Amino acid sequence: MKTLAPSILASDMLNLGEEIKKIEKSGSKYVHVDVMDGCFVPNISFGMPIISAVRSCTDLVVDVHAMIVEPDRYIDDFVKSGADIITFHLEALDNERIINAIEKIHKYGKKVGLSIKPKTNVSAVLQYLNMIDMILVMTVEPGFGGQKFMCDMMDKVKFLREKISDSNLSVDIQVDGGINDETLKIAMESGANIFVLGTAFFKSKDIIDAEKMLGE
Repeated sequence: MKTLAPSILASDMLNLGEEIKKIEKSGSKYVHVDVMDGCFVPNISFGMPIISAVRSCTDLVVDVHAMIVEPDRYIDDFVKSGADIITFHLEALDNERIINAIEKIHKYGKKVGLSIKPKTNVSAVLQYLNMIDMILVMTVEPGFGGQKFMCDMMDKVKFLREKISDSNLSVDIQVDGGINDETLKIAMESGANIFVLGTAFFKSKDIIDAEKMLGE
């Protein structure tokens, strides 16, 4: 499955309900919620009240990206707030806590995403491939929207897509950072299938057509 995952980080928060309607009208299947704590990344964004607000006004998949320290402490809260997918960073936990977090999220019947920063060696996620539902390859340094797409991250995407295919696994590859019409095509050709858009989606004069953008 290919889909856009518009990030409300770039939305008009005074009109969040209307912004989510734009996502629905676009044909996107996911709404992406960036949770940042000012510690793991140098920015602060949303918490549980915003996740709950999003959940209350849409049936879209609520895709939570936790850019926080000790994300495993908040799994219960993410689930209660309405998250369908909980993605946390490999860099935030040691191996034992990563495995425990994956198992806990799955016990709730939710999907697990594991994210890596640009400087993290892609091979570090291989041991978790058969445990997770999605890998998020950051195509900018996490923390702020509006950054330039890092094209060299496509080597990671290609490598992961090959490993996933060779292992006959069903694992999505999501990309996040600097995604627009041009860079989405590059990421898609490299093997990504879920695309986080921020500025390119919400600052567009017209409502984005997801099917057209994805070439479907």
